[in-house]
Amino acid sequence: MQATRQDILDYLRRHRQSTVRELGEHLELTSTGIRQHLTVLERDGLVKAREERGHVGRPALVYRLTTKGDALFPKMYDALANAVIEETRALVGAEPLQQIMQNVAERFATPYMPRLEGKQGAERLAEIAAIMAERGCMTDITSESDGGVSISQHACLYPNVATRNSVACQIDIELLRRFLGGDPRLTTSLLRGDDSCTYRIYVNGAAEAS
Repeated sequence: MQATRQDILDYLRRHRQSTVRELGEHLELTSTGIRQHLTVLERDGLVKAREERGHVGRPALVYRLTTKGDALFPKMYDALANAVIEETRALVGAEPLQQIMQNVAERFATPYMPRLEGKQGAERLAEIAAIMAERGCMTDITSESDGGVSISQHACLYPNVATRNSVACQIDIELLRRFLGGDPRLTTSLLRGDDSCTYRIYVNGAAEAS
């Protein structure tokens, strides 16, 4: 990140919003120079502007960080998730923790289930792949000649959590169980250094692939 643009992002994160004039005064740059940097940051999706009317004069453009811009700053989500998992295991034990992960998966799955109603075979598999992609995980799902389904996930949604607490993987396993109605069996694993987490599953009922 170019130094002045990083300074702009830092200022917006600290102050939540700013005008061109305020940024210029803080960074000791002309308004033209600030606008040039803001144009690049807007193009990259890191800041956004909206008009804000003051007491007099024309509305001023006020700049804020976008979600993408805020994501550039360090977050403690992984540390928090690992701490919660480990404290839960210490308090209730490994088996109840597994149940908690299953409950979390059910919570995640519920909003998507209406999209799968009435879908079977290849149509259902395509919708499941779309759902997984929306969740941030590129997934290939194919029907096998023996009636099973192969599911390959090419990225982990929570690598820094799963590496330390593999129980987090239970969430995706349970999601696939609910989406497909079978029992997923892990055959390759990103945690073991494979190119993907691959599951084999023999689906049943309406989820059966043709």
